[in-house]
Amino acid sequence: MKRNQLPARGCTVCHQGAKMVLFITGRCSRTCWYCPLSAQRKGRDDVYANEKKVQTPGEAISVARTMDALGTGVTGGEPLLVPGRVREFCMELKKEFGEEHHIHLYTGLAPGKDELGALCGLVDEIRMHPPQEEWHRIGESAFLHSASLAREMGFSAGFEVPALPGIEGLRDALSALDFLNINELEWGETNADAMRKRGMEPADDLHNAVSGCRDWAAPLLGHPKVHWCSSQFKDSHQLRKRLIRIARNTARPFDHITEDGTIIYGVIRDGGRVPQILSRLDREMYEVRDGKIETLWWIVSEYSGEIGGEKCIIERYPDRGIIVEVTPVP
Repeated sequence: MKRNQLPARGCTVCHQGAKMVLFITGRCSRTCWYCPLSAQRKGRDDVYANEKKVQTPGEAISVARTMDALGTGVTGGEPLLVPGRVREFCMELKKEFGEEHHIHLYTGLAPGKDELGALCGLVDEIRMHPPQEEWHRIGESAFLHSASLAREMGFSAGFEVPALPGIEGLRDALSALDFLNINELEWGETNADAMRKRGMEPADDLHNAVSGCRDWAAPLLGHPKVHWCSSQFKDSHQLRKRLIRIARNTARPFDHITEDGTIIYGVIRDGGRVPQILSRLDREMYEVRDGKIETLWWIVSEYSGEIGGEKCIIERYPDRGIIVEVTPVP
């Protein structure tokens, strides 16, 4: 492996901000106390492409196009509880973007020959999550056999787990894996109580990382097959690059793209009437949407006195994504 080369191809695509996250179901047969899945998604049989709820593969493909996705990560919940759906979406993604569109799948199960066979030609990489209670005897686990079988069948296969006490037990599995990805343990709304019961606390007020969890993983870090993925990286690098890719493809002429990949624009609520000052602009520099005007943020700010109605400046994720901030303009 070359220096600075990541052990898993899926990680390379992720580092580029070029991975679409396909949340295929919120259903799961396991009850991991550290699961960070939101209450909005946990247990619900819904599908999301990035942050957008979708019903069909075609809708997911449209989301992938907005970011020029080079690959897809299929996650959940437990994707293998809906194998037909996984096959349908992956088949259409490969058909649309070609074999080079890299697809990796996360699972908390140890798939056998039949389950893996159904994914051949559709999924390139399998990322298994053996439960924490099996780490100390991983050599006897069905997960290690499944990973070896997957590699024999042509998949890239490895484990992806959060940093937890006892993780050093996975050292015995490394010779049978292509990679071991260790995610920094993350504090969330649905696992906070379980974290507190175990004496854990957030590392700081800026990120979701749990204090001290890197120390648990330290004995494994430095091995060429082991990759550490921090909470800060996910927030400040991975997400940022993905948003920038989406913004560049979807921003309107008047949307301002920030260095974080969000977009900023001004909003005028005055019964849909177009202010006189906007008539001096090219028509593409404003849009009438749902009875309000959306336009350049600085026009709304600097010429507020010439514009009637309610005014504000909005910052949000691109492609009509999550609203980050609304600033009223007097």
